[in-house]
Amino acid sequence: MPRILGVDVPNDKRLDIALTYIYGVGLRTAKKAIEELSMRPEVRAKDLSDEESARIASHLDDNYLVEGALRRTILANINRLKDIGCYRGLRHRRGLPVHGQRTRCNARTRKGPRKTVANKKILRK
Repeated sequence: MPRILGVDVPNDKRLDIALTYIYGVGLRTAKKAIEELSMRPEVRAKDLSDEESARIASHLDDNYLVEGALRRTILANINRLKDIGCYRGLRHRRGLPVHGQRTRCNARTRKGPRKTVANKKILRK
């Protein structure tokens, strides 16, 4: 498995698809980078030489925000929202959906598993 920017990309996949395993590189970015490097996208990742892998890694590192730098930037942006106390920051802090989704019957991914609350018996008059 070739290692590009600290990520093991799969051997048997085409180069443009294999590059999408790197955090921050989608199909569009991968195709654009391959075109800028004038490489063939149909070549398999296992057929890359060490020099070509290094060229791809340096190109992605120089021109795009990927892997650790991208993760740090996103985390810094979320922490900034939390610090200034805006609505989105509060939603992040409470672990609720941030982009306006409803929480009455859905949002289990953000809220986690259900926490059952014991029912109170209703007193009848």
